[in-house]
Amino acid sequence: MARNGIQFEDVQRAIETLQQRGDAPTIQRIRDILGTGSFTTISDHLREWRTRHEQRTDIPLKSAVPERLQESLMNIWQQAQEEAYEGLEHYRQQANDAITAAEHQAQQSMRQAEDAQQRLSALNERLDQTLERLEEKTSTLAHVESELTQAQAAIEERDHRLQTRDRQIETLTADRDRMEREHQAALAQQEEHFRKQLVQEEQRHEAAEQRLMQLLDAARHEKQEQEKLSRRRLEQLEERLDRMTAQVEEKRRALQDEERRHRDLSLQSQQTAQVLTDTRAQLERSIKTVSERDKEITRLRTELRVLQERMARSSVPPFMY
Repeated sequence: MARNGIQFEDVQRAIETLQQRGDAPTIQRIRDILGTGSFTTISDHLREWRTRHEQRTDIPLKSAVPERLQESLMNIWQQAQEEAYEGLEHYRQQANDAITAAEHQAQQSMRQAEDAQQRLSALNERLDQTLERLEEKTSTLAHVESELTQAQAAIEERDHRLQTRDRQIETLTADRDRMEREHQAALAQQEEHFRKQLVQEEQRHEAAEQRLMQLLDAARHEKQEQEKLSRRRLEQLEERLDRMTAQVEEKRRALQDEERRHRDLSLQSQQTAQVLTDTRAQLERSIKTVSERDKEITRLRTELRVLQERMARSSVPPFMY
């Protein structure tokens, strides 16, 4: 049954156009003129046009011929018409078979073309998605590489600062050792001087007792002043060490934060795993260095306490009459 898209009149006008050109009407030629329409619809209208055309050609023309001649002509006409119908039916069946095969092949071709178009669209979509993911990965990789470069620069800067702090600690340690040696030497010299004065005063007459007491008082006062001065120096040194300890602790926290940040970066990009491993090793060495500095500071504090205890125990004994 013909569809509503292409009407019989459209096909008939197309056939008339082909006949004016001298071309035989075929499905493909009619479709080329119409520019649209399915092969099935055009084939149904073409079959209907042929049927109507044959019905018009079946009517014999009237002529002013004798009746017997007319009967003979009619018999000849009918016989020729029957033979023509037999031959036409054979060709019509072949044409219908060819049209059916062509329509089937055309439908298969259209389905194949639609499938190919769908596959092409799917491939284009997958290609667009792949390109988009590739661009995202490229942007992420560039961002990670930039952050790694900045992290490496920050680590190098922190290493430089730690080296500077190490040199400062070494300088402070040398100053503390020198001050301790000077203080011990001064105390020993004073004790030796006092001891000699005491021996000399004991050997003298008791009349010099008052003078000896004055000298001892002056010595005690001088020793107290020396102890105060040494204590103030030790307190200043301890304050400097405390400040250095706070700075080292702050740097260690910063290094720990940097290590956590590097761990996060390692989860974002597996391609930077080796770089993060090296960075983590540097951070661990820095933390180990800071830990060693903490131990050194603890040792210095212990030495300071020992020095204070020694100073407290080194007081001049009272004068014995």
